[in-house]
Amino acid sequence: MNFEFDQDSPLYQQIANQLAEMIFTGVYQAGDQVPSTIQLSASLNINPATVLKGMNQLVALGLLEKRRGRGMFVTPGAQEQLATKHRDDFYRNYVVAMVAEAKKLGIKEEHLQELIKRGYQDDGQ
Repeated sequence: MNFEFDQDSPLYQQIANQLAEMIFTGVYQAGDQVPSTIQLSASLNINPATVLKGMNQLVALGLLEKRRGRGMFVTPGAQEQLATKHRDDFYRNYVVAMVAEAKKLGIKEEHLQELIKRGYQDDGQ
């Protein structure tokens, strides 16, 4: 597990975000136990309360579940829940902006669809 921290957001939020990303990408799958608060705090050299606050955010979102005396585990459906969120974010952050820009440029919907198809064919090259 590799955490990278920045200065822009609180540590607990970064922990929550990075654990969520690990669930989304399949590092942790439904039923998997995630490292304990103590393990994470020791390996990251940060306060256990900070780690717990981040993990509790994922519990509140239904991505992790606490099992008394056993630890925290990835919930069934967590990966799909995150995939849905990523798709929604993609729509809001990219598609809406792209369509708005296309309208400003006078690009019609059909031409925009052709450009998108071309983007898939070019595979980003």
